[in-house]
Amino acid sequence: MPLLIVESPTKSKTLKKFLDKKYHITATKGHIRDLPERKLGIDIENNFKPTYTIIPRAKKIIQLLKKETEKTDLVIIATDPDREGEAIAWHLTQILELNGIKPYQRIVFHEITKRAIEQALKNLRKIDINLVNAQQARRILDRLVGYKLSPFLWKKVAKGLSAGRVQSVAVRLIVEREREIQNFKPEEYWTIEALLSKARNQNSSLKTEFLALLIKKNGKTIPKMGIKTKKEAHKIVSDLKNAEYKIINIDKKETKRNPLPPFTTSTLQQEAWKKFHWPAKFTMNIAQNLYENGLITYHRTDSLNLSNYALLDAKEFIIKNYGKEYWPGFSRKYKAKGKVQEAHEAIRPTQPSLAPQNLSEKDKNKQRLYELIWRRFIACQMSCAEFDSTIADIFAKNYIFRARGQILKFDGFLKVYPIKFKETQLPNLEINEILKLIKIIPSSHLTQPPPRYTEATLIKTLEEYGIGRPSTYAPIIFTIQQRNYVEKIEGKFRPTEIGFIANDILVENFPNILDIKFTARMEEDLDKIAKGEKQWIPVISEFYKPFEKNLKEKYEIVKKKNITEKTNKKCPLCGAPLVIKLGKFGKFYACSNFPKCKYTEKIIKSLGIKCPKCKEGEIVERKTKKGKIFYGCSKYPDCDFVLWDKPNGEKCPKCGSLLVLKNNKIKCSNKNCDYIKSNSKKGS
Repeated sequence: MPLLIVESPTKSKTLKKFLDKKYHITATKGHIRDLPERKLGIDIENNFKPTYTIIPRAKKIIQLLKKETEKTDLVIIATDPDREGEAIAWHLTQILELNGIKPYQRIVFHEITKRAIEQALKNLRKIDINLVNAQQARRILDRLVGYKLSPFLWKKVAKGLSAGRVQSVAVRLIVEREREIQNFKPEEYWTIEALLSKARNQNSSLKTEFLALLIKKNGKTIPKMGIKTKKEAHKIVSDLKNAEYKIINIDKKETKRNPLPPFTTSTLQQEAWKKFHWPAKFTMNIAQNLYENGLITYHRTDSLNLSNYALLDAKEFIIKNYGKEYWPGFSRKYKAKGKVQEAHEAIRPTQPSLAPQNLSEKDKNKQRLYELIWRRFIACQMSCAEFDSTIADIFAKNYIFRARGQILKFDGFLKVYPIKFKETQLPNLEINEILKLIKIIPSSHLTQPPPRYTEATLIKTLEEYGIGRPSTYAPIIFTIQQRNYVEKIEGKFRPTEIGFIANDILVENFPNILDIKFTARMEEDLDKIAKGEKQWIPVISEFYKPFEKNLKEKYEIVKKKNITEKTNKKCPLCGAPLVIKLGKFGKFYACSNFPKCKYTEKIIKSLGIKCPKCKEGEIVERKTKKGKIFYGCSKYPDCDFVLWDKPNGEKCPKCGSLLVLKNNKIKCSNKNCDYIKSNSKKGS
């Protein structure tokens, strides 16, 4: 009986539904070998030869696999269809001695369906060593950078810090954005609108008022920040006194909006963040479960390809459920921008006709993600949304105002995948018609700093720069938070103090490693290795030799960063002065008599708010072991009051609990109270 090996027990169960009892199916439960945990594991002098060790949790699994291998005449390896999956397959051939001693075959499939598995079993192949080498090269590069640069940070900044080839570039993006925000100087500008109406309205029930924006003066377009001061704005308002408002042009046309393409890994992570506020890692865990249960295609992809089967199924479903007018008359095919990795499909439902309401899945998160993927895919094969658009230009003295109207004519794909749009109804207008001015509205505005990165915008930026690949976005974002280089506040990333310091010393001394273009070129080299266009050893050698030379020089010339602050506090153990030091999780008190005295103490930030539970302590800012900020009573453990959202010091007028800032809204901290404070500050 052939032995078929996959990574996941869930995947194994799904496969058993499609394959008869001729196959024995078992799972590795993920990676089985890796570089050693506490050693470099790379022989730099011998062409960067890696030394792999069995992952402790995989030892029992390997013993079982070896026993199963002895019983069979053929081993079929069905690990995931990407570089990681190919690497696991290769490691299996090495450990189970399948490289010539015991026959093996490799199969790949991008969805776990009967049709896909049967097709895969007709296309047996051997290990694609180019894919293995690409994965191996990435792992070795990351180990070299992390293993060599981290001790540099320990010696020059603080113990416990770490560096990463791609993660450090992501931190750099966040640090540079924060500095842009810090250095930003808002500029004032003004806009002027006219609230107009038809002079005569035969049907009084129809609304005839509408707004028009000032766009030209003396025939020249006014740029966005063309009116810079209140004085200039009021001069224009004064000029327009007693002006006649006359329509000089009307442009009516039908506009169309195309559906969005199906999801790739990055766009799925971005949309799940926008709609559900899910971290990328959480989204990928849910997507993996949907894939392994045979509900969606492979979830790590940057391709927009769609199979003919899926296109035909979508067409039939759309026509049957929504009508012929909702199918455009052709199958839409999409092409990804930039370089795409292996020939995967986009992320789509394996059975397009399986609507979300018919899904037999109790887990709400799986339901939500499946529905999102299903709607996006069905919508991508539907007709355009159609709008009736109107543009009216209005002349007043030497100024021109413009009014815009837009009304949805046919919803098309919006029926399945709603997207926000604004409908503005203009009254029936005619050229040369004289309008009635109701009022002129001058409005002041301030330019805004660039926004902080969210998970969605950071992933989008990494993808645009060519940094990372579908399988790496979620680990990058998870790692930079785990290392406490950045923290997420109200859903947006900010660098921590240690993040600023570590970034600055790396950027200053290792500009290539932290260079965005350099990192993107390295990704391109890894892609070329995967295609067999480059060899992995020369790529690593070309990177490592200048890196090692620079590292040795920097150890000699870079001085240790002095981040110690004096205090008036005394050590309770030895009486020596306490100093403030900076570590992985921020600042803390330490004895100046270190290493003779190893006393340390947390620095607790008080918010100056009395604890509502014990009435004695104050609310202080604390951190979990993983660096997540929360707010609790200073009398802990005597008082266990705790909040995950920052209190603002006010009490809820409905129930008396503390108000907290959450998702840019001031809400009651009591889960049973629905009070939300209205925002009295309105932007101009």
